[in-house]
Formats: sequence, C-alpha cells, structure tokens
Amino acid sequence: MKLYYSDLYTIDLPDGHRFPMSKYTKLRHNLLDKGIVAESDLQSVIPCSKETLCLAHSEHYVDSIFSGTADYMTIRKIGFPWSESLVRRSCATVGGAISSAYTALEIGISGNLAGGTHHAMTSSGEGFCVFNDFAVVSRLLLQEKTVKKIAIVDLDVHQGNGNSEILSNDENVFIFSMHGEKNYPFTKVPSTIDVGLKDHTTDDEYLQKLHTILPSIYEFSPDIILYQAGVDPLKEDALGRLDLSMNGLKERDILVFESAFSRGIPVSIAIGGGYCKNIDVTVDAYSQIFSSAIKVFE
Repeated sequence: MKLYYSDLYTIDLPDGHRFPMSKYTKLRHNLLDKGIVAESDLQSVIPCSKETLCLAHSEHYVDSIFSGTADYMTIRKIGFPWSESLVRRSCATVGGAISSAYTALEIGISGNLAGGTHHAMTSSGEGFCVFNDFAVVSRLLLQEKTVKKIAIVDLDVHQGNGNSEILSNDENVFIFSMHGEKNYPFTKVPSTIDVGLKDHTTDDEYLQKLHTILPSIYEFSPDIILYQAGVDPLKEDALGRLDLSMNGLKERDILVFESAFSRGIPVSIAIGGGYCKNIDVTVDAYSQIFSSAIKVFE
C-alpha cells in the first residue's frame, strides 16, 4: 500500500497549543513499528502549487496566506499562528492528497498521513484547516477529466462545512457527512446527505446509520471515494462528544472499504481529526484505518 508522508506535516506551535501536532510523526513510526507498512511504502510528497490551490480557493485568499498578509481574524479562525512553515505544511498536505488520489485510481487504495482539511472554504480557513485538500483534489480530477464523478465520505465527528461550501453546487460531486449534530461547526453548510448524531451515540446506532446511507452513495456511481476517516468519534476524544469504541471505528472503516472494494471503486484516505488527551490512542486509531484498508484491498 502506498502512503504519502512529509516531514513538513509537523511544525512548531506555541507552548500549550491544543492541536496535537506530534501525531503525524508518531503515526508514521507506529505504522512502521507495527509492520503495517514498510519504509518503501511511504512516498514523498510534492507540495501543491498556488495555481492548483486556486482551483478551490480565491486567489486573494491564497496570496494572503503565502505572503503572510492575511488579517488577524483570518488567522484566528484557522487556529494556527502564521509562519512560513505553516504555508509549506499546508501545501504539502494538499500535495499528499493529490498524489494519494492518483495512486488510488491506479491501484485501488492509497492514503495521506495527514489531511482531511474539510473546514477550509473558498476565501477563508478555519478549524485548523488552511486549504481544503479534498476540494482541490475534486476540482483537479474533474478539470483534467481524470474522473467523471467523485464521492466524499466524511466521517470525521465535525461536519465538513468547507467541502460543502466549495463543492455543493457541483453536480459531479456527492458529499456525505456524518457528524455530531451539536458539535463544531455550529453553523452547518448542507451536504448532499448530512446525518447529525446525538451526543454519546454508540457503536450500534452509528454503524446502523452508516450501513443504511452507503447504498445512496453508490447509486451516484462515483469513480473514486475520498474518505475523510477522522478518528474523533472515539469515546476518549477530547473534542468528539460521541462514544464509539476502537472496535466500532474499525467496523466503520471496514464497512466503507468493503462496500467500495466490492464495487471496484478506488478509495483515497485522509486521516482527519483526532484529539485524545493520550495522543497514542489517536495514533493507534489512525494506524487501524490503514491496517483495515490493507486487509480489505490487498
């Protein structure tokens, strides 16, 4: 399984910052230490260009991020202090998503060891998301006519408002988001299908709802699925408010992978959110995504 990774994914943040930036390096080591992947399976990332970013974002916004001239409120909504390393990180994350999508189309499955930046909108970022990786990938693949239809399956605990703000008017993109109804973002942007879950939803209810919805996605006949596999529905997650177990997350991922594999639809994975106070729990959940993908596809 080819996965995309870059040291640029990890940047320095101020002391006490609540974003667990170390999870990217920890995930890479976890996958290698457990033998889930080999070093040769990890591919270098080519950062995304400004021109490609502008397929999904306004030129003014992209320029303001690159030049460091974005205003205080714009940076505050993103949640990271501006730095040149943040710009490089954001471009690398989108570049990893692009490469993962191309590889998935070639061999059936691939993933980016970052990404799922689904809160970034056309002219702004928010919620730790600067540029929207899946929106850029979707616009690029459709513009190139590499594919005709794309489905985004977003199972992060937070609704993918940026995906919907950028792509909801594109008839060639199907967006499914299942998320905490009362969780961030508090103003949701309608997707093709949204399923809002009550606080403390457990495995059985979650999996039943997912099983019910997935056939609607395949009726759309997508050529690729972009899977936002956030692990923040975990009961232990500090920002999740749902009560999924580690095994429930595993069943979630296998359900998505098996339903796609059985129909011959490639899947490109982004890891999405994960904010357990014990970051090793989050990292184990991320590793489980890729071990499940390998189990189903290989």
